[in-house]
Amino acid sequence: MAIDRSLVSGSMGMMILRLLSEKDMYGYEMIDTLRKRSENVFELKAGTLYPLLHGLEEKAFLTSYEQEVMGKTRKYYQITREGKRYLEQKKTEWKEYSRAVSSVLALEV
Repeated sequence: MAIDRSLVSGSMGMMILRLLSEKDMYGYEMIDTLRKRSENVFELKAGTLYPLLHGLEEKAFLTSYEQEVMGKTRKYYQITREGKRYLEQKKTEWKEYSRAVSSVLALEV
């Protein structure tokens, strides 16, 4: 099922930070992990991911570093302390929002 982009755009940063709260990752690894965990609902493209990562980096929610793996240099991203605080705030907001939406959708007419 295709999900409306406007529903996804506001939560994508939160999901990326959540992935990075588990371990440092490079771009394709994030794309693949997000796709698998969402059971193919979130098919993020590199052209969408990298501007998002750059924006999160500008806000100091994550940092990046390069590391050579099997002769190939990869850029890894790491969540910062500020990013962890922001993630916790967004998770709380998301729980409240999703609970409210579920309550409204559950109303019988």
